[in-house]
Amino acid sequence: SVSHSQITRLYSRFTSLDKGENGTLSREDFQRIPELAINPLGDRIINAFFPEGEDQVNFRGFMRTLAHFRPIEDNEKGKDQNGPEPLNSRSNKLHFAFRLYDLDKDDKISRDELLQVLRMMVGVNISDEQLGSIADRTIQEADQDGDSAISFAEFVKVLEKVDVEQKMSIRFLH
Repeated sequence: SVSHSQITRLYSRFTSLDKGENGTLSREDFQRIPELAINPLGDRIINAFFPEGEDQVNFRGFMRTLAHFRPIEDNEKGKDQNGPEPLNSRSNKLHFAFRLYDLDKDDKISRDELLQVLRMMVGVNISDEQLGSIADRTIQEADQDGDSAISFAEFVKVLEKVDVEQKMSIRFLH
């Protein structure tokens, strides 16, 4: 759970971002965060803060989404096996990452969706052909059921060896 001092810090971060001073943040407010502005997936991460069809997020929603990025503390690892899984658990972090790719929300990452993300990550200095072959190779390596797309289970398998903890602890809270 989030400590009192963390909540206070988050709240002051929230109010400093809330340029309209109306207790909610807009997409424009998020675009002012330098770490998100330079992140190629910044727009998608920002979208994750906004429930379907909404264009404002309140402090509670802000905290809820940010919780995915909190590093897991050692003392949290063995806690309460029966309780709900914390938002920053490995599997919730993976779900969050998966959704950044799976734009049409069909629970699969298609070649096309993968290409879009690759293009954002590498910018324009790679030819379509090269990007295409990276996408194909990625799908080949990940795709186990032969549907030429990456399911969440396949996504998890590919990332088994990746330190999601390090990669997904965005520290824009200090």
